[in-house]
Amino acid sequence: MSGVFEEIYKIVKLIPKGKVTTYGDIAKCLGNVRLSRVVGYALHSNPYFGEVPCHRVVNREGRLSQNFAFGKINAQKQMLEREGVYVKKDNTIDLEKYRYKFN
Repeated sequence: MSGVFEEIYKIVKLIPKGKVTTYGDIAKCLGNVRLSRVVGYALHSNPYFGEVPCHRVVNREGRLSQNFAFGKINAQKQMLEREGVYVKKDNTIDLEKYRYKFN
Protein backbone atom coordinates (compact mmCIF):
# COMPACT_ATOMS: atom_id res chain seq x y z
CA MET A 1 0.00 0.00 0.00
CA SER A 2 2.84 2.44 0.73
CA GLY A 3 3.79 2.50 -2.98
CA VAL A 4 0.30 3.79 -3.79
CA PHE A 5 0.52 6.27 -0.93
CA GLU A 6 3.80 7.62 -2.31
CA GLU A 7 2.16 8.08 -5.74
CA ILE A 8 -0.69 9.94 -4.06
CA TYR A 9 1.76 12.25 -2.28
CA LYS A 10 3.52 13.01 -5.59
CA ILE A 11 0.19 13.95 -7.18
CA VAL A 12 -0.89 16.13 -4.25
CA LYS A 13 2.40 18.04 -4.43
CA LEU A 14 1.32 19.23 -7.91
CA ILE A 15 -1.67 21.18 -6.57
CA PRO A 16 -0.69 24.86 -6.55
CA LYS A 17 -1.41 27.33 -3.77
CA GLY A 18 -4.87 28.81 -4.07
CA LYS A 19 -6.31 25.67 -5.71
CA VAL A 20 -7.96 22.48 -4.48
CA THR A 21 -8.78 19.11 -5.93
CA THR A 22 -10.90 16.16 -4.88
CA TYR A 23 -10.12 12.67 -3.66
CA GLY A 24 -11.74 11.40 -6.86
CA ASP A 25 -9.59 13.61 -9.07
CA ILE A 26 -6.48 12.13 -7.49
CA ALA A 27 -7.89 8.61 -7.86
CA LYS A 28 -8.41 9.32 -11.58
CA CYS A 29 -4.77 10.37 -11.85
CA LEU A 30 -3.87 7.00 -10.38
CA GLY A 31 -5.94 5.33 -13.08
CA ASN A 32 -8.69 3.97 -10.83
CA VAL A 33 -11.64 6.10 -9.72
CA ARG A 34 -12.42 3.53 -7.03
CA LEU A 35 -9.33 4.54 -5.06
CA SER A 36 -10.90 7.69 -3.58
CA ARG A 37 -11.00 6.20 -0.09
CA VAL A 38 -7.41 5.04 -0.38
CA VAL A 39 -6.51 8.64 -1.22
CA GLY A 40 -8.27 9.73 1.96
CA TYR A 41 -6.41 7.15 4.05
CA ALA A 42 -3.08 8.24 2.57
CA LEU A 43 -3.72 11.90 3.26
CA HIS A 44 -4.91 11.21 6.79
CA SER A 45 -1.64 9.40 7.51
CA ASN A 46 0.55 11.87 5.58
CA PRO A 47 4.04 11.64 7.11
CA TYR A 48 5.21 14.70 5.17
CA PHE A 49 3.34 17.54 6.87
CA GLY A 50 4.42 20.84 5.36
CA GLU A 51 5.73 19.09 2.27
CA VAL A 52 2.57 17.41 0.93
CA PRO A 53 -0.28 19.97 0.92
CA CYS A 54 -3.07 17.58 1.86
CA HIS A 55 -5.17 20.56 3.02
CA ARG A 56 -5.79 21.27 -0.69
CA VAL A 57 -7.89 18.11 -1.10
CA VAL A 58 -11.66 18.20 -0.51
CA ASN A 59 -14.54 15.85 -1.23
CA ARG A 60 -16.51 15.76 -4.49
CA GLU A 61 -18.92 18.41 -3.18
CA GLY A 62 -16.08 20.76 -2.25
CA ARG A 63 -16.56 20.04 1.44
CA LEU A 64 -13.64 20.25 3.87
CA SER A 65 -12.63 17.18 5.84
CA GLN A 66 -14.25 16.76 9.26
CA ASN A 67 -11.22 14.70 10.27
CA PHE A 68 -8.39 16.76 8.83
CA ALA A 69 -5.26 15.03 10.10
CA PHE A 70 -3.48 18.16 11.29
CA GLY A 71 -6.01 19.96 13.44
CA LYS A 72 -9.57 19.19 12.32
CA ILE A 73 -11.69 21.24 9.95
CA ASN A 74 -10.69 24.66 11.29
CA ALA A 75 -7.01 24.04 10.55
CA GLN A 76 -7.77 23.04 6.96
CA LYS A 77 -10.00 26.08 6.55
CA GLN A 78 -7.34 28.45 7.89
CA MET A 79 -4.64 26.95 5.68
CA LEU A 80 -6.79 27.33 2.57
CA GLU A 81 -7.88 30.86 3.44
CA ARG A 82 -4.22 31.89 3.89
CA GLU A 83 -3.70 30.76 0.29
CA GLY A 84 -6.61 32.88 -0.94
CA VAL A 85 -9.27 30.17 -1.17
CA TYR A 86 -12.67 31.39 0.00
CA VAL A 87 -14.37 28.86 2.28
CA LYS A 88 -18.14 29.30 2.58
CA LYS A 89 -19.95 29.25 5.91
CA ASP A 90 -21.02 25.65 5.29
CA ASN A 91 -17.33 24.68 4.97
CA THR A 92 -17.45 24.13 1.23
CA ILE A 93 -15.39 25.52 -1.59
CA ASP A 94 -16.58 26.62 -5.01
CA LEU A 95 -15.03 23.90 -7.16
CA GLU A 96 -15.88 25.79 -10.36
CA LYS A 97 -13.58 28.58 -9.21
CA TYR A 98 -10.84 26.81 -7.23
CA ARG A 99 -10.57 23.28 -8.65
CA TYR A 100 -7.16 22.38 -10.06
CA LYS A 101 -7.36 20.47 -13.31
CA PHE A 102 -4.62 17.89 -13.82
CA ASN A 103 -3.38 17.57 -17.40
